[in-house]
Amino acid sequence: MKNFTKFFVSLFYIGYFKYASGTIGTLLSIIILYPYFKYINFSLNLKIAILIFIVIISLFLINIFSKHTKSHDSKIIVIDEFIGVYFIFLFYENIFIINDILSLFLIFFLFRFFDITKIFPANLIDKKFKNAFGVILDDIIAAIYTILTFYFINVTF
Repeated sequence: MKNFTKFFVSLFYIGYFKYASGTIGTLLSIIILYPYFKYINFSLNLKIAILIFIVIISLFLINIFSKHTKSHDSKIIVIDEFIGVYFIFLFYENIFIINDILSLFLIFFLFRFFDITKIFPANLIDKKFKNAFGVILDDIIAAIYTILTFYFINVTF
């Protein structure tokens, strides 16, 4: 297996950390993506196209990695957290709460909560899809739950 595959799916080798690789990967993703979305003036269409490109590459490389390691959702795979956080940031301007610090803090904790607990339908996807599609889709569902929670907070308060 090529080093690039390991580098990519583990999000710069974060996935090889002994403990909390998904949590650290989420934190790193927020640190990378916040300035990207805040200060780089790409159109929304270009940002979506970049996400689609990352997802396609991830599907391919996760399948290679999984075949090599004989594990469909190894804790080493952290690119799915990056994809989930990227998806959330596509909606950042619409879900922003009070200030960036609070919003980023909530993104981190809500996304990790939904990613770890795998609330329906993420739990079914995690069980039924033992491939790269399942690895990524359950994080996108966690991202959707995070976005919906932000919308609920904004409407309520």
